[in-house]
Amino acid sequence: MGGPLFGKVDEVSSNDQTAYLPESAEATEVQRALPDFLGDDVIPAVVVFSSDSPIDAAALERLGDALTDAEGVDGIESGASPIIPSDDELAAQAFVPIDADADISDVVTHLGEQLREAAPDGVAVHVTGPAGFTADLVAGFAGIDGILLLVALLAVLVILVIVYRSLLLPIVVLSTSLFALCTALLVVWHLADAGVLLLSGQTQGILFILVIGAATDYSLLLVARFREELRTTRDRGAAVLAAVRGSLEPIAASGGTVIAGLLCLLLSDLKSNSTLGPVASIGIVFAMLSALTLLPALLFVFGRAAYWPRRPKYEPEAVREEHGLPARGVWRRLAESIRRRPRPIWIVTAIVLALGAAGVTQLNAQGVPQSDLVLGQSEARDGQAVLGEHFPGGSGSPAYVLTPESELQRTADVLLAHPGVDGVAVTSGDSPSGTAPVTESGIEAYGPPGTPAPEPTVRDGSVLLQATLADAADSDAAAKTVTSLREQLHGEGSLTEATDDSTGTAAGTGRTPLVGGVTATAVDTNQASIHDRNLIIPLVLAVILVILMLLLRSVLAPILLILTTVLSFGTALGVAALVFNGVFRFPGADPAVPLYGFVFLVALGIDYNIFLMTRVREEAVRHGTREGILRGLTITGGVITSAGLVLAATFAALSVIPILFLVQIAFIVAFGVLLDTFIVRSLLVPALATDIGRAIWWPSELGRGAR
Repeated sequence: MGGPLFGKVDEVSSNDQTAYLPESAEATEVQRALPDFLGDDVIPAVVVFSSDSPIDAAALERLGDALTDAEGVDGIESGASPIIPSDDELAAQAFVPIDADADISDVVTHLGEQLREAAPDGVAVHVTGPAGFTADLVAGFAGIDGILLLVALLAVLVILVIVYRSLLLPIVVLSTSLFALCTALLVVWHLADAGVLLLSGQTQGILFILVIGAATDYSLLLVARFREELRTTRDRGAAVLAAVRGSLEPIAASGGTVIAGLLCLLLSDLKSNSTLGPVASIGIVFAMLSALTLLPALLFVFGRAAYWPRRPKYEPEAVREEHGLPARGVWRRLAESIRRRPRPIWIVTAIVLALGAAGVTQLNAQGVPQSDLVLGQSEARDGQAVLGEHFPGGSGSPAYVLTPESELQRTADVLLAHPGVDGVAVTSGDSPSGTAPVTESGIEAYGPPGTPAPEPTVRDGSVLLQATLADAADSDAAAKTVTSLREQLHGEGSLTEATDDSTGTAAGTGRTPLVGGVTATAVDTNQASIHDRNLIIPLVLAVILVILMLLLRSVLAPILLILTTVLSFGTALGVAALVFNGVFRFPGADPAVPLYGFVFLVALGIDYNIFLMTRVREEAVRHGTREGILRGLTITGGVITSAGLVLAATFAALSVIPILFLVQIAFIVAFGVLLDTFIVRSLLVPALATDIGRAIWWPSELGRGAR
C-alpha cells in the first residue's frame, strides 16, 4: 500500500527554510505578517536581462510586453514590477510574483523559456531570487524517489551477492528492507498530509537510506544466526526460533539506541531537526519489525534453499569439534593476534584515530550561502552573479522590517544610515509598484515633482519597510548587516531615545521593529542549528550510555564503548574537513552537518559494538572474558563487516543527490561507518577489552569472574 506513494512525497513536503524555524524566531514572525502587506502567499522571482551592449528603449519595451504575457502562465500571479534598467544600461531586472502553492520548479522553467523566446538577440535571461533558488532545490531533490533509491538498492544487492554468493538470499533480505520502507513511507506520508509532521526533501532522503541500511543490517544478523543453527538442527522451524531468540536482544538494543538518539532531536529549536527525529524513528521501528517478523517467515519458507547454491550442511559433530569456532580464517587469526598483543594494538590504533580527529579544527560549519546549496549547474546562481555586477547585491531579496507606524521614519533613518543598506522603500497599496521610496525627508512618490506621496499600508498598527542590501542576500556581509540592524533596532542604536528602558520596545507601541527576509531566515537558521548542536550532542551521549549500561549490565564497558565511538566520530569529521577543503573545495558546511553526522554515526556506529559485545558477553558467561572476546570477534566478524559495508554503501548513495548538505552527510557517515567496522570494532574495542580483562564488566558478577 505504501508503494504508490513513491514519487508523491513532494505533495506533503516543503523545502521552505522559514517553515522550519522556531515559532519565536524573528524571521518567522515577519514571514507570518507578509501576506497582510503583500497579498497572497507568493515567492518573488527576479528576472535578470543582460547584454554585452546597451539595452535600448525598444528592447526594454519588448521585454516588458513579454513579462505581461507571462502573467497568463499558471502559477504566475499578476503584479509584476516594471522593468528597471541598470545604470550602465547593460542589464535590466524585474520582479515576478509566483504562487507559493504552485510547482515552483515548473513555473520558473516555463517562465525562463518563454522570456528567452521573446528576448531580442544578444540579450541573456536568468531567473533568480528566492523563486529561482527554490526551483534549484526542488530539481536537486527530484531524484530521491528514483535514482537515489535505485543506486542504494543496487549497491546493497551487489554486496549481498558477493557476501552470500547466493541468488535467493539477497532477494529475501532486500524484500525485507523494501517492505519496511514502504510501510514507513505509508505512515510518514499520511502523518505529513495530516499536518502532524513536517517533511522536507532532506528528511525524505535520509529516511529512505536509513530504513534500507538498518533493515539490511538487522537482516544480516538474523540470517547469520539462522545459518549457525542450521548446522546443529534439521528442523528449520526450531532453527528460525533459535535465530530470532539469539538476535532479538542485539536488534532491539541496536534499534532502541538509534531511536533514542533520534528522538533527542525533538528538543531541537530547528524544526528540520526536530521533525527528523520521529520520521527516522518510524523508519527504524518498521526496519526492526520487518527483520523480526517478515524475514523469519521467509527463512522458514525457504529453509536451507535460501542459501543455494551454498546450502549449510547439518553437521553437529563438526560444530562440536570446532567448539563453535572455525579452525582458521581471517577473523580467527585477527582474534588470536589481539589476544597475544592487545596493548600495543589498542594504543597504536587510538593514536592513529586521534591524529585523524585533529583535522576537526579545519571544519568550517558556520553555514553556506543559499546559492551554494545546490551542486553543479545553477541558473539561479548564474543570475545572482549577473545581478551583482549591475545592481546592488541584495536586489530582489530585500530585508523586510516590520515596525510600528509611529516609528516608520525613525526606523527608516536607522536603515538608511547603515553602510550595508542601498535603499529603503515602504509597502504601499497606493503606489503602482506596490512600494514607495523612503528617504531622510520622508516618503516620496514615483513620478514628476508635485506628485503626492502615497500612504503606507498599515496592518495592526505596523508598516512594512523593504531594505535593499548592498551585498548579495546570501553572503556573509549581508548576514552581518542584518545582525547589526537588529542590534540597533532593538534598542542599541538610533531607537534608544524612543524606547522604554524597562522593556527595550518602542515607546508607546509595545513592539520592537523586527527584521525578516531571506538573509534573516539564514541567520536565524544558523543560530538555531548551533544551539541544537550544543544541546543534542551531550544528550545523545547520555541516553546511549544509559541504554548500554542496561544492556551489558556494566558501567565500565559502556563508557569505553562510548569513548571509542566518539573518537571514531572525531576522526571521521577531521578527515571529512580535510577532504571538503582540499579535494572538493566546498564553500563550507551547514551547522547541522556535525549534528546529523554525530547522531547517525554514534547511534549507528554503536550498533556494531552492540552486535559484538552482546555476543562477547554471551560467550564470556560460558568461557570467560578473554576467551569470550576471541569467540565473539571470530563469530561476528564476517556478519558485522558485511553490515558495515551495506550501511556505508547506502549512505554513500546520498551523494547522487546534488545537494551540498546530503553529499557532506553521505561522506561523513559512510567513512565513519567504515572506520567503526574495520578499525574500532575489529581492533580498538576487542584489544582494549582484552587488555582490561574481566574488569570490563565491572561492577556486575561477571566482572568478578562468575560464569
